[in-house]
Amino acid sequence: MFKPHNLKKLRVFVSIVFLLSLSFIFLDTKETFPVWFRESFLFLQLVPSVIQATTVIGWMALGILVVIILTLLFGRIYCSFICPLGILQDVITRIANLFRKKKRRFRFLKARNILRYSLLIVVVAASFSGFIIILGWLDPFSVFGRFMTHAVRPVYIYINNGISSLLFSINNYWLNPIEFRAYSWASAGAVVALMTLVVWMAAAYGRQYCNTVCPVGTFLGLLSKFSLYKIRLDQQLCNSCGLCQQVCKAGCINTKEKSVDMSRCVGCYNCLTACKSNGVLYSIGLPITSDASHNSSRRQFLGSSASLVIATAGLANTIDQPQHENPTTIPEEKNFPVSPPGSKSLDHFVSKCIACHLCVSVCPKQVLQPSLFEYGLKGFLQPRMDYHTSFCNFDCTLCGEACPTGAILPLTLEQKHVEQIGKVVFIRRNCIVRTDLTDCGACSEHCPTKAVIMVPWRKVLLIPEVKPEICIGCGACEYACPTKPFKAIYVDGNKVHQIADKPEVLEQLAAPKPEDDFPF
Repeated sequence: MFKPHNLKKLRVFVSIVFLLSLSFIFLDTKETFPVWFRESFLFLQLVPSVIQATTVIGWMALGILVVIILTLLFGRIYCSFICPLGILQDVITRIANLFRKKKRRFRFLKARNILRYSLLIVVVAASFSGFIIILGWLDPFSVFGRFMTHAVRPVYIYINNGISSLLFSINNYWLNPIEFRAYSWASAGAVVALMTLVVWMAAAYGRQYCNTVCPVGTFLGLLSKFSLYKIRLDQQLCNSCGLCQQVCKAGCINTKEKSVDMSRCVGCYNCLTACKSNGVLYSIGLPITSDASHNSSRRQFLGSSASLVIATAGLANTIDQPQHENPTTIPEEKNFPVSPPGSKSLDHFVSKCIACHLCVSVCPKQVLQPSLFEYGLKGFLQPRMDYHTSFCNFDCTLCGEACPTGAILPLTLEQKHVEQIGKVVFIRRNCIVRTDLTDCGACSEHCPTKAVIMVPWRKVLLIPEVKPEICIGCGACEYACPTKPFKAIYVDGNKVHQIADKPEVLEQLAAPKPEDDFPF
């Protein structure tokens, strides 16, 4: 038998550690945390662990086994100990209580099984049909990641830069400003829409997002019915006073019937400490069987959702790879978007990325930006290389080290230096050397492999000449190109990443320093 107060203290301590650590990982702009620290907290996130298990065999993929074993032993403690969005909802609920005249008292809520099981089946079917992004939209880790990246992180940078400016004014250079290159309003809109739903549910009903929308919560709820340890009401000691029910954020305790719906219990242990009569137990017990009404609801749900699953699968098969179009006289004809180095191919990346945006957070050059429809509907909000915003640092491999799902596989620096994610294309009629008859060479100056060189033109000028076979697609040329609105030089993505030829004098080349700025 566990001591109730110790269990709640343990839950609060572990949840604070996970929430703060994961928050700092998303806010870290200076590579403060080592890889082992980041992986220690990421490998237990269920959806990233499941997806990575289908991609690579590694210890991070074992996270799914750890979570399943914990759930079969102790119930859905994942939702209160480990899940950052679940813990954040507890914080929101607590803050909401501060603005109430009376402390909120929860009540037993009817299970919305048709809704939550329908959503789970749709998400699973969509994932197998190639629409894994739907799982990413609802996955609690991804929702939390986008919230931190597009809502909290800009505020953090703004405050940092404000304090930095203030210190600079008094000749104190202790705090450096953080560069902020671009802001994705599309991602911000998606974050606001979903977080509004999460905040409203948390403030008004406690953990209803976890028990109606979240596919992870629904999946773990199915497992927790068979958990070894269960919350239960003692039929003799329980006096139906309702104290446990009033603190149950999941709304799963029915004191009138002296029953607990373990499929919705999130393992917060508040009920154990609230009970004055020792009528709430957390002990080994037989699996709880579903009642007749639940079975009836489940049959209705299976019947009504079958056609929806088939329709979803059929829709996925109609989606083709996207084609980039620009209605201009000298367009940048990009056939494919550029996916991050280590993502192998567009198909691999789109099928594995859940748009948690951790790679967006750790990218020091901020070249990774959320996409709209560059990858097609399947890839909405998945990160892409935006060379109009920035470029990929030649000596950086952070995105592959951070990706928790294996959508971006880690690369060594040697591999990164020849990983060809796209090829350079030059439009001579757009080049400022030709249009303005002036010197330039910004593209060649910043090309780390010298896939762009300057050659004599009209006797007195130099104009770019490209060697696509040694280009790695880092986008430094496109970012540096000063022409507007369309670039004279750009990178067309490779549908399947290639290995670039090594330049003859690669060992003599020096990559641009990250702190170097461009002339335009």
